[in-house]
Amino acid sequence: MPKMIVIGYRDDLDQALRRRDVDPFYIVQAPASPPKGRRSIRVADMENAQEIFRAVLSARLDDVAGVLSVHEMGVFGAAYLRQQLNLPGNTDSKTALYFRDKYLQKSELPSRVKRARCRHVSMGTSFADLADDLGEVFVVKPATGAGALRTNIIRSPEEYAQALALFSGQSDVEIVAESFVDAPEVYLDGVWENGDLQWSSMSSYHASPLTAAQGGILSAYVLDRGRHSPLFQQAETLAREALGSLNAPGPTPNSSPSRSSRPAAPRTRPPCTGPSWRSAAPR
Repeated sequence: MPKMIVIGYRDDLDQALRRRDVDPFYIVQAPASPPKGRRSIRVADMENAQEIFRAVLSARLDDVAGVLSVHEMGVFGAAYLRQQLNLPGNTDSKTALYFRDKYLQKSELPSRVKRARCRHVSMGTSFADLADDLGEVFVVKPATGAGALRTNIIRSPEEYAQALALFSGQSDVEIVAESFVDAPEVYLDGVWENGDLQWSSMSSYHASPLTAAQGGILSAYVLDRGRHSPLFQQAETLAREALGSLNAPGPTPNSSPSRSSRPAAPRTRPPCTGPSWRSAAPR
């Protein structure tokens, strides 16, 4: 039975792989834990390409069909593993970084794509420096973060100091600061294939994801395309411009695993064979 290396764990992907007679091997980071009976190995940091590569080599896998990531934190490692193991799919780890580092991402987009102003917060950067550059209210977040974790809106030197305390303080590229954009947030899930948008679904949050990261409840609802036609058109245009500008990889007839080793048809939130869409959208 062919094996699929999967960075992270999701029940629905596990079921889809097994329906197609593919045996998944999971690389997980706490608190994720595959069910008993699933082959897996734990790592301290799934974004550490050296660590996940050592984990794969130590497992001595044979008949590997491909590598998948269930979320954006694994896209760089997945590309690196494909490159090293000569597996199908995206092997461009450099491009993958533009879907992880928020400064690299926003800097690469053309001027016509509207987005927050963004910069790395190097060690020793003062509140006054960022306020002069980005405005009196700005946002501090991990450069490669997700899910609004360690993301804070900054309005004062005291709030800035509290936000920095959540980080190691040992890297010039660990943190980014962005100009604050006060607006409702929607997100687009979809399929990017052969250099174009093939399918999409858009949802809106009941409340900002930042409130969930601070102890609230994260919830969203799917928007109706007919009732929100102009918004869908704007979002899909933005997605095409952003993903195209970033040279987003995606499955192609010549680079995808065989039909028997590919996951089931995409759902509202498909598994990541390339970059996560929401990591690509300017925020």
